Amino acid sequence: MKVVLRNLTKKFPSRDKKNKTDVVAVSNFNFEIPDGKLIGLLGPSGCGKSTTLNLISGLEKPTEGQVFFGEDDVTNLPPEHRGIGLVFQNYALYPHLTVRQNILFPLENLKGKDKLSKEEMLEKTTEAAKLVQIDELMERKPGELSGGQQQRVAIARALVKRPKVLLLDEPLSNLDARLRLQTREEIKRIQKETEITTIFVTHDQEEAMSISDIIVVMKDGTVQQIGRPQEVYDNPANLFVAKFLGTPPVNIFQGQVKDGQLVLGGDAVLPVKGAPDGPVLAGIRPEGFLLRKSGAFRCQLDSVEVMGRDISVVASNKAAMSPMIRAIIGSENLAEVSVDASQVSFDLKPNKVLLFDRETEERLHFNTK
Repeated sequence: MKVVLRNLTKKFPSRDKKNKTDVVAVSNFNFEIPDGKLIGLLGPSGCGKSTTLNLISGLEKPTEGQVFFGEDDVTNLPPEHRGIGLVFQNYALYPHLTVRQNILFPLENLKGKDKLSKEEMLEKTTEAAKLVQIDELMERKPGELSGGQQQRVAIARALVKRPKVLLLDEPLSNLDARLRLQTREEIKRIQKETEITTIFVTHDQEEAMSISDIIVVMKDGTVQQIGRPQEVYDNPANLFVAKFLGTPPVNIFQGQVKDGQLVLGGDAVLPVKGAPDGPVLAGIRPEGFLLRKSGAFRCQLDSVEVMGRDISVVASNKAAMSPMIRAIIGSENLAEVSVDASQVSFDLKPNKVLLFDRETEERLHFNTK
């Protein structure tokens, strides 16, 4: 099911007695979510991603704009008539019911032409449980399950009616790191098998990038960028997107473009033809450093962390906007850096260097040829 958001805006009345201006949770959101894709709504707390999900589900009514499922305008349609499945951070399972009864519950509430026989309901319940691989736990109660198993029950309950759209609001936040990794892989598998259009809300950029077909990065209720995860990572539209995506985070420097060269801390480190002369903010991804004894970019060495496959070189530079910068290089380069040295030098990979206007923080493009 294709989902179209057209000029979607949600405002809440201000609770500040001194400032009566409405709080804009979502501002003029326009996006067409393709049928059968998994979309990640990504951003920090308070950016409007959960409000957007609530507008799609019908739990909130927009102040302005429309929501379409396919060609149907569902803006004023109540949630129970939209054909959606919802999974929240709080699993909201019925503690006194078994796994089977929890999954079965939505089917028992179907009425009219949608009403099913007992046999049909049990068959669909078993199918949903098998899909999320909990069919051996059907007689247990939620209190007898792990967090990951409870999450699977919640997903099975949302899927049992075969919704047109599946909405997941921070579904992995209550799980430990290992379970989060396992469960997000399961969500991706289930979505591929069912081909249900799925919208996944998270503040965890690693989660969003690993399972989403398309990510939507939000800030203060406004869409910052939409695209495939790798495209957004490689070509962020602005400084906020660049800083939000990536682990370890991008290194930010105060720099200068002079005569077609990027200058950082007094060193001309990279040709940046096409970028206007003047002050800039330069972002260098951790994997954008090439360890060279005669490298153009000189830094003070702090420490070397051996991580097995990679080495993390922790250094400092007077142009950096944080006390430490981090470079990730291959372990085969370990012999090239001495832990007793006071200085380390790098060349830079042009495709891992990002320039931004210092005032607007918008992206500045350049070429190196």
